[in-house]
Amino acid sequence: MKLWGGRFRKEENKLMEEFNMSFGYDSVLYKKDIEGSLAHVYMQEKCGLLTAKEAEEITKGLDGILKDIESGNLGLDGNYEDIHSFVEINLIERIGEVGKKLHTGRSRNDQVAVDMRLYAKEKTVVMIDLVSNLKSTLKEVAEKNSVMMPGYTHLQRAQVVTFKHHLLAYFSMLDRDEKRLKNALEILDESPLGCGALAGTTHDIDRNITCEKLGFKKPVDNFMDGVSDRDYLLELMSDFSIIMMHLSRLSEELILWSSQEFKFVELDDLYSTGSSIMPQKKNPDGAELIRGKTGRVYGNLFALFTVMKGIPLTYNKDMQEDKEGFFDSAYTLEMCLQIMERMIATLKVNVDNMKNAVTKGFLNATEVADYLVSKGVAFRDAHGIVGNIVIYCEDTGNAIEDLSLEELSEFSDAFTEDIYEFIDYENILQKGIKKNLL
Repeated sequence: MKLWGGRFRKEENKLMEEFNMSFGYDSVLYKKDIEGSLAHVYMQEKCGLLTAKEAEEITKGLDGILKDIESGNLGLDGNYEDIHSFVEINLIERIGEVGKKLHTGRSRNDQVAVDMRLYAKEKTVVMIDLVSNLKSTLKEVAEKNSVMMPGYTHLQRAQVVTFKHHLLAYFSMLDRDEKRLKNALEILDESPLGCGALAGTTHDIDRNITCEKLGFKKPVDNFMDGVSDRDYLLELMSDFSIIMMHLSRLSEELILWSSQEFKFVELDDLYSTGSSIMPQKKNPDGAELIRGKTGRVYGNLFALFTVMKGIPLTYNKDMQEDKEGFFDSAYTLEMCLQIMERMIATLKVNVDNMKNAVTKGFLNATEVADYLVSKGVAFRDAHGIVGNIVIYCEDTGNAIEDLSLEELSEFSDAFTEDIYEFIDYENILQKGIKKNLL
C-alpha cells in the first residue's frame, strides 16, 4: 500500500521503488514520527477536525504502535517507503478507516521536517551532556597532574609548560564547542508542523498548539522555509566536525605521547589493542579510530552542503539525503566523545619522562633572552646571543643551565650569578602558575 498512488496509471518500477525507499535508515525516527503525530491528533481534536472519539482511537493506536516497537512485538522492517508510511499503514490496519484521518491538515513535507527537528534537538542535548562530561574529566585529570612537560611548536620542544595546562587547552576548545551546540539548539528550536507541503493548509488548524505540545519555543515564520530548511542540520554537522577536529588533535597527541619515542603517557589496556604477530605491541587504537572517523564526519557535512547548494524552493527529494549523513555523524560523535572521556579518565602519566624531555630541549632559551633584556640588552641582540649559546651547547653536549658563568660571559658580559635562578625550570613554572598561565 502506498500513500500517494491515486493519480498514477502505472505501478512504480521495482528498481525505482527500491531507489526511492528510505525506510531502511529513517526508521530510527519512529519515536519522533509518532510524537509528532500524537501532537497533530491533539491539535486536530482541539480545532474540530476530529471528534473526541476519533482522536482517542487514533491516539490509542499510535501509542500501541510505539509500545509494540519498543517491546519488540513490532519489527521495523518490511516493504515500506519510509517511516511515515510504516506508522500510518500500521495504524490503519489496527484501527480501520478512522486511521486515514490522521494525515488531515499536514503533508509528509512538514511531517519529516518536524521529525528531523525533534531528533536533532534530542541528539544535540545528548552531545552537550557528553561534551560537558569530557570537559569535567579533562579538568579532573589536569588538576591531578600539574607536572612539568615540554610545550611544542612545529612539534619541536619550545617552552616548559605543565601537563595540566596542556590538557586544559582542550577544555577550552570543548567549552567553545558546548557554546556552539547550545547556540545551534536555540536557533533550530522552531516548529515546522502546520506548514503543509509548502503553503499551509485550508483546514482550520492551530500551529501554536502543536508547537507547545512538542516543546518548541515558536512556530517557524515562513511555510516555504519551514519545509525546506536544513540549515540546522548543516550547523549541527559543522559543530560536530569542529568537535571531531578537536578530538582528533587530542588523539594525535595521545598517539605520539604513548609511543616508545615519547613515553609521556600510557593508555589503559581497555582502550588499546595488540598485534596479531608482534606480541610486544600495545596499539592506541581508540585514539586512532577517533582520528580516522573525523574524516567521515567531515564528509557527511560536505555531502549535505553539496545536496543543498542547487535546490530551488521548496521541498525536493534530494533532501532525503540529509538523513543518513546526519544519523551517521551523530552516532560517530557520540561514540568518540565517550571513548575519549574514558581514555583520558584512565590515562597514566609518566612524570619522569616528561621532565627529562624538558631538560634535554633547551626549553629555557626564551627565558635566557628575557633575562638579557632585563639587563638592558635589546631583544633582537639577546635573541642572537642565545642562539649562539644553543649552538655552543649542542657542540659541547651541555644544557644551558649547566654552563659556568665564565662560559656564559663569553657570549655577553650582562650575565651574572642570578641567571641560574632565573632559568631554573621549576622557577619558570612557578612564575607561570602565579600568573594563572600554567
